[in-house]
Amino acid sequence: MKAHVFGKTLAIAALLAASGAQAQDVVRLGNLKFAHYGAVSYIKEIAPKCGIKVEERIFAKGLDVMQAIIAGELDVGTTASEAAISGRAGGAPIYVVAGFAKGGARLVARADANVKSVKDLKGKKVGVTRGGIQEVLLMAELQKAGLTADAAPGKDVQIIYLAYADLNQALLGKNIDVMMQSEPQSSQAINKGFGVEVLKPYDTPIGEPVRTMVMTEKFHDTKRPVAEKFMRCFVMATSAFIRDRALAEKYVREVVFKGQITKDDFDDAISNSPYTYDITPEHIQTTTDIMVKTGVGRMAKPPVAKDWVKTDLLDEAKKSLNIK
Repeated sequence: MKAHVFGKTLAIAALLAASGAQAQDVVRLGNLKFAHYGAVSYIKEIAPKCGIKVEERIFAKGLDVMQAIIAGELDVGTTASEAAISGRAGGAPIYVVAGFAKGGARLVARADANVKSVKDLKGKKVGVTRGGIQEVLLMAELQKAGLTADAAPGKDVQIIYLAYADLNQALLGKNIDVMMQSEPQSSQAINKGFGVEVLKPYDTPIGEPVRTMVMTEKFHDTKRPVAEKFMRCFVMATSAFIRDRALAEKYVREVVFKGQITKDDFDDAISNSPYTYDITPEHIQTTTDIMVKTGVGRMAKPPVAKDWVKTDLLDEAKKSLNIK
């Protein structure tokens, strides 16, 4: 009898533990600090409504997010497409499950550098972040213009690799002549008067690059109910930011950037990197092909997009929330 009661007690305890764990489903999210990554940051604010808890970690660049995924520290990560593609090529067990912003790049010259087009980059020092989508776009633009480039002097263009956070200072300090920069940093350089726009680099086969949300295969395949809740929360957060520009601005300026960017910076940044939900295997395949062609990422075996772009969770979430 005692054994029976003890067995029942254990069973009840297990059930309670399971329901408690369910109520506290935690999703580990890796994100970057850019204006167009703001809706992803906002997921953690509304996560309790979705029945989950989101623990967000901010990384300096997309390749760092990939390293954390490979180390088993994250369930979901946000990166530009090239970091996801390089990560998958390097063995990261990930799927691309959504897009969350598009665009987000600008070629900006010093006001006194006399650069009006990509052809004018000959003989110039151009700053870019290694392994970012901006590097892919820069190399594609240079290739299109028939210009050679390398980090070592001697080519048409000398590439100076710097972190996103250091590019503006290098342009201001005249250590570089031009930069291919993200948002809101490129808008800040223009609004502060030390940079002028040369072009938005969307005239290559990539078009406007879509930022990718990736999910680990394990999370996508074995924690389906939690993955569904997270994706629904992402669609809700993004919908809120698209629908309510004032909410998006307040959150990005005050919470993400803690007052470091102005209203103009935010407006200009988001007009060049609007929030979205969608991504296609075709877009990822084109980006992969351009990376191979320009040598960015140096992948021994480039991944085939249709094998790892899976938008089933996104499609279900959008349908359930009646979002086209």
